[in-house]
Amino acid sequence: MARIIKLLVSDTIMSFMWVWSSVLIKLFVHRVLVFSHHDVAAELFRYSLSIFNMFLFAYLAKLTNGGAYNPLTVLSSAVSGSFTKFLFTVGSRIPLQVFGSILGVRLILYTFPGIGRGPQLTVSLHQGALTEGLLTFAIVLISHGLSAKIPGSFFTKTWIASVSKLALHILGSDLTGGCMNPASVMGWAYARGDHITKEHLLVYWLAPVEATLLAAWVFRYLVRPSKQEKEKKTN
Repeated sequence: MARIIKLLVSDTIMSFMWVWSSVLIKLFVHRVLVFSHHDVAAELFRYSLSIFNMFLFAYLAKLTNGGAYNPLTVLSSAVSGSFTKFLFTVGSRIPLQVFGSILGVRLILYTFPGIGRGPQLTVSLHQGALTEGLLTFAIVLISHGLSAKIPGSFFTKTWIASVSKLALHILGSDLTGGCMNPASVMGWAYARGDHITKEHLLVYWLAPVEATLLAAWVFRYLVRPSKQEKEKKTN
């Protein structure tokens, strides 16, 4: 029971920290260092900080024995687990990740009024859903591949995952924000008051969740153990 409570608290705190981290990076680059928003050096420096930030959260996930800030991360692993784990993930972990993100955004807007409005859809509904779906499908496949095919090295796995996430984020940033994280988007949408609109639910929740489930099933099909491996396990 103590482990479950620790995991839920970790999810909430990490979700809170994640929405803050992206804002603090932008503030540091553009207000503290006074880089221009269209400066190439500023963008490269900000991307470097983003990768470092993802390393930090990967270490926190390891430190907390599975704490996470992204509902898609826990959902993709829950699909491969037991039905009890799936219910626990959907009924407890994901709602608390959303709660942590909402708290984080509310505090951001209270501390820095006018800091921004978060990721927003700039294309049509179907284009946005397709974009978020494809980005999510790609990153979930990569994550499953890293966990299954690259044993050992924390640095190697985290480096590949971080660079992949950053590249996919850049690809979708001008269309949907390239979020691949329904909880953090929910925090900003709740602050704007459009968290129950069709656009938000379809683009930032339904499409990524469906893509996550599809990626998990596709990966499970592609890496099914061969007959020789099954015989080794039975022997």
